[in-house]
Amino acid sequence: MTRQLLTPENCYLHIIDPQERLMSQIHEAKQVSETIVKMIHCARIIGIPILANTQYKNGLGPYVSELEELMDGVIRPDKIEFNALAHPETRALVSSLPPSIHTGILVGVETHICVYQTAMGMLEHGLMPWVVTDGVSSRKQENSALGLARMQAVGAAVGPAEMIIYELLGRAGTPEFKAVLPHIL
Repeated sequence: MTRQLLTPENCYLHIIDPQERLMSQIHEAKQVSETIVKMIHCARIIGIPILANTQYKNGLGPYVSELEELMDGVIRPDKIEFNALAHPETRALVSSLPPSIHTGILVGVETHICVYQTAMGMLEHGLMPWVVTDGVSSRKQENSALGLARMQAVGAAVGPAEMIIYELLGRAGTPEFKAVLPHIL
């Protein structure tokens, strides 16, 4: 896909299923939630569109409380598909993003199931998946590691939140940098 540094104009943030009943089983769930919170704040400051999904909300419940309180204004279709882009409403939302967007930044759970299959859906949709390693996990650590390795093998970018946040900021001293700084320190 692209070998250029990302800019806010060519990305969107996609949050996958950090729901109460599922997150209670996730390895390093607290870190994952903290990273997703950081990514939401940064996306809003930098001006990146945010989309989200729940997986069978009747069974898995709402997002964990620290994320639920940040979801005002974020469209969150409830899906039963593991690949979020296989869900018609989600696919339509992604298709309606500005044409300059070519990268989906992925956070959520589980790495080896819904995050992986959504990354594959992004590739099929002509988007580059950028998986935030400290913003994803699975019930078992080894499954998360295998999911990340598989996504990287098929062409997804993989790295920590700070890496993509600083890439999107591009430089220090801007109003956006100053507003993001409290969320990354």
